Amino acid sequence: MTVKQLRAFLAVARTLSFAEASVMIHLSQPALSLAIKKLEESLGGRLFTRTTRTIALTPEGEALLPIAQRLLAEWENAEEELQQRFALQLGRIAVAAMPSFAGSLLPEGLLQYRNRYPRINIEVHDVIAERVVDMVRQSRVEVGVTFDPGSSDDLRFLPLFEDEFIAVLPPDHPACNAEQLEWQTLLNEDFITLQRPSRLRLMLENHLAERGLVPRVAFDAHQLATVGRMVATGLGVSVVPGLCRQQMQELGACCVPLAEPRISRSVGILTRRRHELSVAAQAMVEVLEETFRR
Repeated sequence: MTVKQLRAFLAVARTLSFAEASVMIHLSQPALSLAIKKLEESLGGRLFTRTTRTIALTPEGEALLPIAQRLLAEWENAEEELQQRFALQLGRIAVAAMPSFAGSLLPEGLLQYRNRYPRINIEVHDVIAERVVDMVRQSRVEVGVTFDPGSSDDLRFLPLFEDEFIAVLPPDHPACNAEQLEWQTLLNEDFITLQRPSRLRLMLENHLAERGLVPRVAFDAHQLATVGRMVATGLGVSVVPGLCRQQMQELGACCVPLAEPRISRSVGILTRRRHELSVAAQAMVEVLEETFRR
């Protein structure tokens, strides 16, 4: 039973005329008759009784009528929905972004996307960088924004920009108005950082260790927001990605650029290799790249 056969059956059932039905569905009468014949053969019996003057539904044809109407309606709805999805007039996309990006730049990217594709629903997951990688890898989201996770056989990373680490200080710290701060000066104070196995912490410790520098960790926390609040309270100092500047300032801390060694990390878009993106997800990648790549 094909869609063409169902359309032919419904046209004849509604008009009870092969001539009128052929005009209704733009099909020649021989082609219409053949479609009805093949449908009857596939089902195993007659759907219409025919005389020289009249056509009527058989009991089996009467039973098929509401079923055919429902099936064709569902098919047409599915066809329309897919067409709308390909035209970016309908759809849903899930995006995961690390908090430092989600809370600072991402809204601008989402606004650009929304202006272009207002009928696409967007689900945003604000999760730590490591979780972004896991969610993309597990296909829980199609698009992630995070720090470069390193080479991977199953993930593709499209860099957008370099994010440089900055010092975070209590609001009454004497260096708050400095143009830049020396690492050694910063690391002589109580240091607040993220808990292990945070990739940010490991990267920071590795970079400093290469230069013989070791932070004097007094506190560690799970979220950067907690780190910022602890610094603002006066419990110590910290170092965070530059993306967090606005968040840290809103929490009450002050931010100062760091002198050499300047430590930065690439921020970019993460997707799965060998997995084609939906049209909506591919459009999201393009918008994020246009908005933030530099």
